[in-house]
Amino acid sequence: MTRPARAGRSPLRKILLGAAATALVGTFLTNLALRSADAAETPISQGKTATASSTENGGTPASAAVDGNAGTRWSSAFSDPQWLQVDLGSSATITKVVLNWENAYATDFTIQTSADGAAWSTINTTVNGTGGTQTLTVNGSGRYVKLNTTKRATQYGVSLWEFQVFGTGGTTTPPSSGAGWVNMDQNKWQAQVAAFNALPTHPAPANAVRVSEFNAACTYSHSFKDDPIVFPGLAGASHMHSFLGNRSTNANTTTDTLLNNSASSCSPAGDLSAYWIPTLYENGVAVEPSGVTVYYGSRLPDPSVTMPFPQGFRMISGDAKLQAATPAGSPNQFWCAGAGGEIGRSSDGNWPLCAQTAYLNYQLVFPDCWDGVHLDSPDHKSHLGPAVNGKCQGQFPVAIPNISFVIAYPTHGSAAGFTLASGMASSIHGDAFLAWDNTAMGQRVKDCVRQKAKCNTAGNF
Repeated sequence: MTRPARAGRSPLRKILLGAAATALVGTFLTNLALRSADAAETPISQGKTATASSTENGGTPASAAVDGNAGTRWSSAFSDPQWLQVDLGSSATITKVVLNWENAYATDFTIQTSADGAAWSTINTTVNGTGGTQTLTVNGSGRYVKLNTTKRATQYGVSLWEFQVFGTGGTTTPPSSGAGWVNMDQNKWQAQVAAFNALPTHPAPANAVRVSEFNAACTYSHSFKDDPIVFPGLAGASHMHSFLGNRSTNANTTTDTLLNNSASSCSPAGDLSAYWIPTLYENGVAVEPSGVTVYYGSRLPDPSVTMPFPQGFRMISGDAKLQAATPAGSPNQFWCAGAGGEIGRSSDGNWPLCAQTAYLNYQLVFPDCWDGVHLDSPDHKSHLGPAVNGKCQGQFPVAIPNISFVIAYPTHGSAAGFTLASGMASSIHGDAFLAWDNTAMGQRVKDCVRQKAKCNTAGNF
């Protein structure tokens, strides 16, 4: 059967369609302009200090709701009521609050403001809310803004991609100060540098392996749902971690507690640092590392300007929130070490299957360059950066030892694969909270890293 030819458009129809098209274009441009104006408006809550009544796990902290990243979120425990609060730094006039809910939203809630965090005024009450992105026009003032949820829409907690407060006032936080940034005591650092400069250099022998490297040899110590870098003082706030090194490490760990507790699962004795990684599970049973070698080296063409770490330095490598498939060939993947190597992949393709003479391994690598000012940053990464043209310069001018964890697990793998406490294989990450004896680290930096000489755990060539 032949389809009839489509009738031509009449002149009148063309005129009407043209007018409609013009109107649509005008509407589109108007909406685009409005969206551009909205996009340019930065919330006065962005990057400020946020706290909450609870968190579901270590990957959903309160700070994720005010970080300006629509891919991170805060989520609460699975109960009512809950609250999320942001400190604007100083008093502000509040004109709008935008709630970008995840699927687990609240139907009933209030928005409150406070000058002192104690006495609160309600500026919005919502009943039978429908989630999604809710824009609330409000009129209030205060330093603190709080979301109080009283009724959940789902069996889960409440969860927000972003909690945005708009208005005027508050404190503009410079990119390298304020909440989450830990400034180094410059007097202590200068004293450490002076002592480091005074150390002698032991010339490397002619037959030394020319690789900038020394190491700490570590074994598994203990496990807690703690993270003293991401959740300091909050016991049980994280997913399960396998700790190495200082045996005192828990949620309340500080530089002083590390230096005052000499029991460690790492050698040499001068390394009292804490290292940790998410716990690996095979069929629901924890598989703890058989050993982790923490290498301190340099990837710079000229390592002769490398400085030791200051006491209490903190950093994270990897991303606990990254949940993506990591098939064979990916540059960041688990691998099989030993004779026979990899003989296959797990059913989900994320994990290698090792020969019976090979074992599961992973290597985590940290950055080479430091800003020279901060011991830590809000994301525990922003005080560090990569080398530029082979040198530490610009925002990150200080060369530091390049740390890497080489993690060995006593397992060959299985077709069913594994899980990490943080999720998929891609979420592997590592934390380092450094507390070395200054002389022990300084001598190794001078002899091994700066001279481009491979040293053993004892610091010898």
